[in-house]
Amino acid sequence: MTYDIAVIGGGIVGLSFAMQAAGKFPALRLVVLEKESGVARHQTGHNSGVIHSGVYYKAGSLKARLCVAGAREMVEFCSRHGIPNEVCGKLIVAADSEEAARLDDLLARGVANGLEGLRLLERQAMLDLEPHVGGVRALHVPSTGITDYALVTAKYAEIASGHGVEVKTGAGVVGFERLRSEVVVRTRAGDFSARYVVNCAGLHSDRVARMAGDDPGMILVPFRGEYYDLSPARAELVRGLIYPVPDPRYPFLGVHFTRRIHGNVDAGPNAVLAFRREGYRWRDFDLAETMEVIGDAGFRAMARRHWRNGLREFRRSLRKREFVRSCQRLVPAVRMEDMTPGGSGVRAQAVATDGTLVDDFRFVGRARFLHVLNVPSPAATASLPIGREILKMVPQEIVG
Repeated sequence: MTYDIAVIGGGIVGLSFAMQAAGKFPALRLVVLEKESGVARHQTGHNSGVIHSGVYYKAGSLKARLCVAGAREMVEFCSRHGIPNEVCGKLIVAADSEEAARLDDLLARGVANGLEGLRLLERQAMLDLEPHVGGVRALHVPSTGITDYALVTAKYAEIASGHGVEVKTGAGVVGFERLRSEVVVRTRAGDFSARYVVNCAGLHSDRVARMAGDDPGMILVPFRGEYYDLSPARAELVRGLIYPVPDPRYPFLGVHFTRRIHGNVDAGPNAVLAFRREGYRWRDFDLAETMEVIGDAGFRAMARRHWRNGLREFRRSLRKREFVRSCQRLVPAVRMEDMTPGGSGVRAQAVATDGTLVDDFRFVGRARFLHVLNVPSPAATASLPIGREILKMVPQEIVG
């Protein structure tokens, strides 16, 4: 059988696309090829579950447009399908006067992105929302929420399957053969022929692009984000979400407190270079993958610019006291004994050939392929409109 579309990757983006494509075009024959034994096993299943508002992203960018729309749609989707969710709002907290001045820029960006209800708060108003918060000033973002993206992705897969999409697990891609009118996708579960391939391989999407013979123009560098759990006895220190003012030089949001949808509170993540694309622990090491990153000219250019910050992140990872000190900038009452090591995730950060950290979502179309190359956070929040965006890029002769 030749499928119309083969989707590589069973994360939240690939399954959003498959679900919506099959729903809009019932005659399409789609297969989702996932290398793990189930869906949502990597970036999707290891994130903080935050429904981002879109306040951070440059006005007019894909991130801004798709995140703002996606946040509303995610709340509606979760509510419609009985998936736990809560619009709890968050505080972006300035720890000093320099950060306080940057809040004005964040407010202007949020307004430009179409967010409503944003408020700059002075000290007493901050304490009314979060009685234990530190800092001198804050931006209140009421539209931020929380959910469980593994449950969301499982629902996407269920709906997609109901539309006739085949979800094949254990089907890691090992190569391609391009024929005149189709592509043979070679996997560990056998060969699959398709007229078109959508590469949503997440942490491996650049490698899959190269496997297909296409130059992605970037390398995905894995950054591990580590979390600490706040002890249940001290969970009352955090009512909702408390974030720092982000450093505009980096796409990472900094260590923050998140009350999860299932009731626990955690702090994190940091951003430590991982030595394996799926390097969730310090001992996870792959020599070939590490050399691939280190040998990349774009990575080396990036490292020359940002090595000091990289060393700070390593130090914060290895020294709990450094991590807790970052947390105390937001909630001064947090103590060393309140925090225990929690989970971790890996962010696929795209680095361009000149060493620039690629900030916006990036999609690259080639003959019979669409490569979804850079969809880090807030991709889970924006997964529904991202799926539609991908669908618009699929050639009309495939879907029509």
